[in-house]
Amino acid sequence: MNTLTYVYADQTAVLGPLATFAEPHAYDLCVAHSERLSAPRGWEVLRLAPDPDAAGPSSDDLLALADAVREAARPLPVAEPVPTGYAGESGREVGRRGHLRVLRYPDE
Repeated sequence: MNTLTYVYADQTAVLGPLATFAEPHAYDLCVAHSERLSAPRGWEVLRLAPDPDAAGPSSDDLLALADAVREAARPLPVAEPVPTGYAGESGREVGRRGHLRVLRYPDE
């Protein structure tokens, strides 16, 4: 994958490594479309080769992955069950369907 960016002032199309953040005037292209790219007449196409050292994961990537694994492994807090028939002080539970409850309030 590559990212295409146009520099209108220089009449240049720049095709480089995949961008790490979204830009409004940048377009991500697959390999097939990157190879067949053509620019308007009179424009230059700059093809930037990716840095081979940047191809592997960085230490930031590895730390983010480790944090995500730790977060996913944490046990979820156990919620206390709601007693049947409890609907707060103003209503009474008369039915339940999944996580939804039907409440009936006394006429006031």
